[in-house]
Amino acid sequence: MNLLRPTLLTLACLLAPFSLADDLPSLGDSSSSIVSPEQEHQLGRAWLSLLRGQVDQLHDPLLKDFVETSVYRLAESSQVQDRRLEFVYINSPQLNAFAAPGGIVGVNGGIFLYAQSEAEYASVLAHELAHLSQRHFARGIEAQQRMQIPIMAAMLAGIIAAAAGAGDAGMAAIASTQAAAIQEQRRFSRQNEQEADRIGLLNLEKAGYDPRAMPSMFERLMRQYRYDAKPPEFLLTHPVTESRIADTRNRAEQFRSGGTEDSLSYELLRARIMLTYEETPGVSAKRFRAMLDEDPKNDSARYGLALALVKSGRLNDARDTLKELLDKAPNNVYYNLAQVDIDVTANRLDDAQQRVQRLLGQFPNVYPLQQSRIDLLLKQGRPAEAEKALDALLKTRPHDPDVWYQVAETRGQSGNIIGLHQARAEYFALVGDFDQAVEQLGFAKRRAANNFQLASRIDARQKEILEQQKLVKQMLR
Repeated sequence: MNLLRPTLLTLACLLAPFSLADDLPSLGDSSSSIVSPEQEHQLGRAWLSLLRGQVDQLHDPLLKDFVETSVYRLAESSQVQDRRLEFVYINSPQLNAFAAPGGIVGVNGGIFLYAQSEAEYASVLAHELAHLSQRHFARGIEAQQRMQIPIMAAMLAGIIAAAAGAGDAGMAAIASTQAAAIQEQRRFSRQNEQEADRIGLLNLEKAGYDPRAMPSMFERLMRQYRYDAKPPEFLLTHPVTESRIADTRNRAEQFRSGGTEDSLSYELLRARIMLTYEETPGVSAKRFRAMLDEDPKNDSARYGLALALVKSGRLNDARDTLKELLDKAPNNVYYNLAQVDIDVTANRLDDAQQRVQRLLGQFPNVYPLQQSRIDLLLKQGRPAEAEKALDALLKTRPHDPDVWYQVAETRGQSGNIIGLHQARAEYFALVGDFDQAVEQLGFAKRRAANNFQLASRIDARQKEILEQQKLVKQMLR
């Protein structure tokens, strides 16, 4: 993931605010006349498609569900006006998160390794959403009238080149852009970070979290990396100083006490992420056992141990470890999905199906449960039912490339060849491979030649993707 570092570092430069006012900007501020919210939205989606095609990603439904739920909770209490958010989950143990123009929210897996509570994690996202709500990117363009859309596109092109591994070439493209030089000079602005901290603290408290988590996390990070030559990505673009910690702590103390500090769901997800970045399941099992020896009531450690045992193939030990948790909380989604994994690995598909169906009866709209049911239908050789379930899932996750990938595979198994090509096209468009997307729609259109309405819809979608490709090519000039 080293190639990703310049991408996120430079993106953070893009998002650094340029002007500071004590009050929030009005919704009709003059920056909208230079870069409109819709332009930001379109450019953000184009940038996201290219990023997705270049970086390794995490695909865990439980992770995606937790992040999306928590970010929308924060967004509801924020000043973000356009809540058409899209997410990218980057497979990196580095601490980082970002919010890009157009409502793009990115999260590294490593944020869960560094943030020791849900409130600490939320403080990072609240800070990033503050950059987004203030439209700092558009306001920066307003502050520098010479920087117009083509320059912005050139800047993003350099970021993509760096992410793709172009290295020096990508960074040269960035450095050659006047906008990049301006952004680079301002990225460490104390006032910029103070504004995002101030608004982030306010929204953190409004969302029901303990705002004291922000200075606590800053303080721990500063102690840990004070003399480190290579601090986490987040600290490169958000330098932590004694004065910044003091300022956020003073502001946090002005809020009333209370608010969520941590949750079991966060701790369980954190155990999953720890397991992802451990060398082997055996190392993880040893660490989780040590945590249980220290605190036998540590449910997240017991859950992590059960997952590590499953990965090690010790299914009976995993089942025994998980039983204590299920007895205590029989409807917990994390515990039940872990039991489903055990049953699937042991080829007890009927038991797994009954468990998922029972939970779906209680929580019908929970994405990880919906995804688990679909996976089980496919393992049972029931692609037609899986396709129907995936069509329903697309209504709530229409821009998720993981879902479209599975839709394509499932339609192929059920003999829906036109639908297979359409789904492949959507997947390729979401990951920035527009030539493949256009080609797949061409295949679908030829097969639908005798169905005028269907062929017309496919043709219209093909034109939309060609327009998106045109925008991306302008970015890459």
